[in-house]
Amino acid sequence: MAKNYFHCSICILFLLSNTAFSERCHPNDKKALLQIKKDLNTPPNSNLISSWDWDPLVDCCDWDNIVRCGGAANRIILFNLILADLNHLPIPAAVSDLEYLEELYLHSTNLTGEIPKEITKLSHLKYLDLRFNHLSGNIPSFLSRLQTLTSLDLSNNNFAGAIPASLSQLPNLDTLFLNRNKLTGEIPGSFSDFRQPRFYMDLSGNRLAGEIPSRLGNVDFQVIDVSRNRLVGDVSFLFGKNKSLIYADFSRNLLEFDFSKVEYFPVSLSTLDLSHNRVTGRLPEALVESNIGSLNVSYNRLCGQIPVGGQLQEFETTSFFHNMCLCGPPLLKKCK
Repeated sequence: MAKNYFHCSICILFLLSNTAFSERCHPNDKKALLQIKKDLNTPPNSNLISSWDWDPLVDCCDWDNIVRCGGAANRIILFNLILADLNHLPIPAAVSDLEYLEELYLHSTNLTGEIPKEITKLSHLKYLDLRFNHLSGNIPSFLSRLQTLTSLDLSNNNFAGAIPASLSQLPNLDTLFLNRNKLTGEIPGSFSDFRQPRFYMDLSGNRLAGEIPSRLGNVDFQVIDVSRNRLVGDVSFLFGKNKSLIYADFSRNLLEFDFSKVEYFPVSLSTLDLSHNRVTGRLPEALVESNIGSLNVSYNRLCGQIPVGGQLQEFETTSFFHNMCLCGPPLLKKCK
């Protein structure tokens, strides 16, 4: 009997030892996660407890929906708290202790405060998603230290002040969403340094002023949205035969230029909105040859006959109305 008991004891110790050694989660990562949990204090009105498993006795690589481990060392490369109600708490500084993190998703979590400087410790970070929160203060220039970053989404927050020109020092950035904040000042001319192909940029719904720097004509935009600001001047340099532009929204600004001088539109361009500006001249004949499927030039100062051909006569009259003297189909106003 004693012999059997001894053998069982050895088996149990072996199993416990084997379990301990087989845990994939790196101890530094688990320590950081548990500190994050403590910082967040899992408030009673939060869905953290009910929806996710933060059990310290469970391998944190198995904390589904929160983390993902990767690489030979099974370090945490993704941390996700999307839609958790964090009860107006700041971004936990302990997030920066997940040193191999590549993707950080904290959108729609009711976060407040400023972006902590500690975040610059995340030297492998590629995706930073902080949209739909209540974050405030200036967009920090130290974000330019995140040299591996490819996507930065700070939209739908309360950031104010100027856009830091240093963001152009992010060599791998191809997506920049700063829309729906309270940003002021001008669009940095240094943004012409963005060199990733098919660049996405949304700065809409802010209080930006001044001209769009002509140097931005060197950027290979696929999407550009600067609508609902106070921008002035010309944007014709953003069009061209060899560009990758698909979506362009310049509506509700104070832009003022002669639309007639645009000779080419990108073959890829499918959506163009210039409505609610002060654009003058005639509609370019190049629109006939374009592939634009959604066009809005209403509420401008355009004149002359709407070119015949392509899809222009298939658009609703609302695409053209409230101009000085546009005429011809699809408008009911006849040309003299």
